[in-house]
Amino acid sequence: MPDTTEEKKTDAADSAESKAPEPVDDLVTTHHTLTVKRRKLAYTAQAGRVVLRQEVVKDGKSEGHKPKAEVFLTSYTLDDAEPGSRPVTFAFNGGPGSSSIWLHMGLLGPRRVLSGDVDDLVAPPYGLEDNPESLLVHSDLVFIDPVATGYSRVAEGGESQDYTGFKGDIESVAEIIRLWVSRNERWLSPKFLAGESYGTLRAAALAGHLQDRYGLYLNGLLLISSVLDMGTLRFHEGNDLPYSLYVPTYAAIAHYHGFHGERPLDDVLADAEDFAAKELPWALARGARLSAQDRAETVATLASLTGLSESYVDRVNLRIEHVRFFTELLRDRGLTVGRMDGRFTTWEVDGGREHMSDDPSVSRIIGAYSAGFNHYIRSELGYQNDLPYEILSGDVFKAWSYKDFEGRFVSVVDSVSAALRANPHLRVHVAFGHYDGATAYFAAEHVLAHLKIPDELRENVETAYYPAGHMMYVHEPTRIQQSKDLGDFVKQSSNR
Repeated sequence: MPDTTEEKKTDAADSAESKAPEPVDDLVTTHHTLTVKRRKLAYTAQAGRVVLRQEVVKDGKSEGHKPKAEVFLTSYTLDDAEPGSRPVTFAFNGGPGSSSIWLHMGLLGPRRVLSGDVDDLVAPPYGLEDNPESLLVHSDLVFIDPVATGYSRVAEGGESQDYTGFKGDIESVAEIIRLWVSRNERWLSPKFLAGESYGTLRAAALAGHLQDRYGLYLNGLLLISSVLDMGTLRFHEGNDLPYSLYVPTYAAIAHYHGFHGERPLDDVLADAEDFAAKELPWALARGARLSAQDRAETVATLASLTGLSESYVDRVNLRIEHVRFFTELLRDRGLTVGRMDGRFTTWEVDGGREHMSDDPSVSRIIGAYSAGFNHYIRSELGYQNDLPYEILSGDVFKAWSYKDFEGRFVSVVDSVSAALRANPHLRVHVAFGHYDGATAYFAAEHVLAHLKIPDELRENVETAYYPAGHMMYVHEPTRIQQSKDLGDFVKQSSNR
């Protein structure tokens, strides 16, 4: 027989050469200063991808720690600070499918995007400026882009569905937090999670998971535009709850657009909240048993509060779905209002649409965030990557799996309640925007009132309200006040 030993060696060598090298962390370190009230703060930034690994066991034998994903993060740590007393806040946005760009460049980070606001938008090519109100004044910061957002990706041969779902997302973000805390020797630092939108649901679930899996206890949760129970937001057949809980938000947006004349917003909201808590749920529950007179009174009140016509309210059977509301409110003016922020409007070219063709509260500002971040990450933080930075991934949103909640609405009420009971020092700050049509404030209030905690722990939960929308920091007075409120919360909750 011919000797094939050399051929086998050559094949093995070729195979080894053709196999891509394992990924490695590619963090880039830079140094900066931030001037705050004539005081210069020196800080260190790190930007790059951290490799997540998983121990592979086959037939009872370990095959080592194999790379499974590369997670992009940006961290800021104050120089010459005592790690044991210096808080650290891990921040992320939601979606699912959103990068952390919004909290990073809009509110918390040391540099911020200049986007302007509803009546004074900044024109391209946009710009950046220092953010002296940054939470960095009070806490080190770590911004995390979950897998398939930002520059985060699965490793070669990995499966994206391992991360595009509730459980995989929680486990991977928790692992990144554990790694950062361990590698930076921050186990004795006060620790906080800051989430926005779906990021609040992630943060609440992480509070329980980090305790249970790693014994990592937090000092606080910063929940911005909160959703902890999707049953309060999902307008599905047989679920009447959102139709009531969204009415105060509809009333706020109607007030902004002039439907309530000179009445103070607080008065309008008080009436809307009372109606949404009492008369409307009763009327919806009555169904065909609702008398003609009671129905007529309910229609009239609902129309008056929301700015919609009585005819429309009657036709939709007292049930105003939120995207329909944004499309209907200013239809006679040829406009739709924003879902993320009801202060924004845009032209609707098809006046007969049921659902608006564009959300102006996203499309009017995303360009500024994209330009600002893509410049900042390369030119100022020195990180080079030719992948597109995924700001908002529709593909991730569509692929997201909630299989752990099959047959019921997604809720983390049990998780955050258990975290509060196990750690009675855990504090929660919840921020609401009155014009936020994505995560209605009255719906979040409903959930907070149903946390499964004893009365003595309810004082651990504080709330703040702002005259803005989902990304409430787009509104400059809100950004300044909210920055102060978050800083105060971190200082008071750090126990240092």
